[in-house]
Parts: sequence; structure tokens; C-alpha cells
Amino acid sequence: MKAVIVDRYGRGGSNVRVGDMPVPEVGEHDVLVRIHAAGVNALDSKIRDGEFKLILPYRLPLILGNDVAGVVVGVGPGVRKFKPGDEVYARPGKDRIGTFAEYIAVAEADLAPKPEQLTMEEAASIPLVGLTAWQALIEIAGLRAGQKVFIQAGSGGVGTFAIQLAKHLGATVATTTSAANADLVKRLGADVVIDYRTDDFETVLHDYDVVLHSLDNETLKKSLRVLKPGGKLISLSGPPDPGFARELGKPWILRPVMGLLSYRTRKAAKHRRVGYTFLFMRASGDQLRKITALIDSGVIEPVMDRVFPLESTAEAMAYVDKGRAKGKVVVTVK
Repeated sequence: MKAVIVDRYGRGGSNVRVGDMPVPEVGEHDVLVRIHAAGVNALDSKIRDGEFKLILPYRLPLILGNDVAGVVVGVGPGVRKFKPGDEVYARPGKDRIGTFAEYIAVAEADLAPKPEQLTMEEAASIPLVGLTAWQALIEIAGLRAGQKVFIQAGSGGVGTFAIQLAKHLGATVATTTSAANADLVKRLGADVVIDYRTDDFETVLHDYDVVLHSLDNETLKKSLRVLKPGGKLISLSGPPDPGFARELGKPWILRPVMGLLSYRTRKAAKHRRVGYTFLFMRASGDQLRKITALIDSGVIEPVMDRVFPLESTAEAMAYVDKGRAKGKVVVTVK
């Protein structure tokens, strides 16, 4: 099958090529999906660059890609919820990525029926960002009506989804974006829109319950200061904490390393009497089904920027790397 492959880790995309790989084998509880479209995420570039090679030791050559929408073409003998012909979508488990290809085998538990209202391209834009927002705002934060949440980079993939989810939960939503994208995030539900080029969010926001952090370390430090006592900062960009090592199931020796990496952040959070959690989202077909219900009922809509052919995946990743995409970028597999 045709696939987008990394033979060696390295920055810049010169190590990404289109080539042939075997069609994945189907295990007892696996579903073989003929891929129609795959979302492109910043995570793909981080994996390509080798940023996770110590904690996610993939075997090279590696097929990239973390979002998929397609049609079931085969199932393992233990599969009960899916059959050939079903339209599905997923964020495959972190150990079984590879959606920039013609086929992928996905664990049944990680898969969900595709939202009926969406095209394959739109559906492929949802799983990773949708699950990230769900796990941050609902699982970790327990966000509820009347609370205030600050979602950084509101016009990005996670931001556009998280704003809609937070608004659905009844929260007051603040976000940062450029002036050019202000109308977009307001339409999605943002109540307070801060132009990051001209204003400092720290001088505008006070006594927030939740911050969803996705930017650099300096922004993280400032984010702690906009929370009220008892508030929660959930970071998608680090530093990782000891709970992350436990979640990965890594050897005990890595836990103090993770603790050391996040020591200053956790100490600063404790000093301000707020919580700090690093989130590396996990696959979940059950949560995707709940997200599907919100999409099919019109509560949440996908926000798409550009669609590339599979052969131009390296170009699509470079476009995402610039950090200027409005919503999600997707590649299609013909």
C-alpha cells in the first residue's frame, strides 16, 4: 500500500517520503480501515522530529498520521461492533499510529461510527483535537456552567473545537488569536477575544477557573497567574509530570525524571494554590461516540483550513508547522 514514511528522525521534513508498505495485519480485536482522509496535527511533526523517541519508541521505518476517517474492509474474529462497509473515524492508539496511508488496522475500542453529517475530510479533522478538548475540559477540569475558561490559540485545531465544547458546557470562554481570526472565534462562542499581537492576556484575564495551555513556557508561567485559587492549568505542550509516566506505563525510573522536568511548574502552581496537569490525549472510541452525538445534533461543527493529497503530506505538515492554520488541515487518500 502507499504510505507516508519516516526512515530516520530529523527536522524539516526532508526525511518524509511516499513509498510502499505492507497492508497491516488484523488482530483478533482489530478493524481494518480503508483510509479516505487523515487529519494533520502538530503531533505528527514532533514525532517526525524525534521529540518523543524516548517515551514512544516507534520502530522505523514509521508511517505517520494520528487521525483517520474511512470505511471498514475487514474485522478480526473478536470484533462485535463493526462490519465491512461501515463508515468510521478514530484517533488510533499512540502505539499504533499510521493514518497517512491507504489502510490501517485500528483496535475496535478506539473506533467510532463517523458522524452522519460530515464528509470524510471533515470527520478526519475531528478525533485528535476532539478527544484532546474532551479529556481536558470534561475529564480533567470538570468544566461546568458558570465557570470561566481560557483557551489559548483559539483559531487552531484544538482551540476551535474546545471553544465550542466549553460554550456547550455553559462556561464563559476567553481566547487568544490574531485580529484576522477574531470573527471566527466569536462565531464559535468565544466571549473574550484577545489579540495576542497587541494585548497581554495577563492584564485582561483574572480569577479564571481553567486554562487550556498549548503554547510556550513563558505563556505557561503567565497562565498560572490568571487562575484563581483552586483553578486548574492543563497543558498540552508540557512539561510532562509524573502522572504522564504512570499513564504511559513506563518503568518507575522515568517517573522521577518526569517529576524533575515539571518540578518548577508544579512548585509555582502549588504556591498559587492551583493545579497543574500535563495532558497527552489517549484514544477512546466511547468518547468519540459522545463527540459524534454533539456533531450530529449541530452543537459542534468542524473548522477546516486546507485539504492536500496524500502525495503532498510533507507540504501539509510544513503548512501546519507555521502555526497559522484556521482549524484543521487534512490529507485525502484516493
